[in-house]
Amino acid sequence: MADLTSDAPIRFLGVPQMEKFFVDTTYAQSIFKGQPVYIDQSVDSLNAMPFVTAKVIAPTDVILGIAAHGLVLAAAAAETTELEVYVGPSIIGFKSTVFDNADLGKTVYMSDSATLSETAADNPEIGKLVKVEDGYCYVELKTPFIAAGA
Repeated sequence: MADLTSDAPIRFLGVPQMEKFFVDTTYAQSIFKGQPVYIDQSVDSLNAMPFVTAKVIAPTDVILGIAAHGLVLAAAAAETTELEVYVGPSIIGFKSTVFDNADLGKTVYMSDSATLSETAADNPEIGKLVKVEDGYCYVELKTPFIAAGA
């Protein structure tokens, strides 16, 4: 697959939990609903940024959760824009055929901003697979947390 170019179709089991984070503006960027969001300690230790396949998650980075809405930011803008992020213990359904019910309980990563994966390899860990139904893989988020296992 490839990184998101528009908001992702997502579903929920139960009521999702959200937190707000200020967004990094070191680079111009677009954030899409359903995209993993993290703090890249080597770029900005305070503000959130979207995960894309070109990024490498380091053991000190903080995985925040999943973007609840889209956002477009200009480079060097004031870092006062907030992004709502779905956090644990929310259960989010991602449109995906990567997993099936035999995979329930497995740890879920995202290899790019649109693809679920079983592979850690410098990818953000987002949670645990709890249900597969109607073309959606439901993941119980364990975010925010420090990516010590990356």
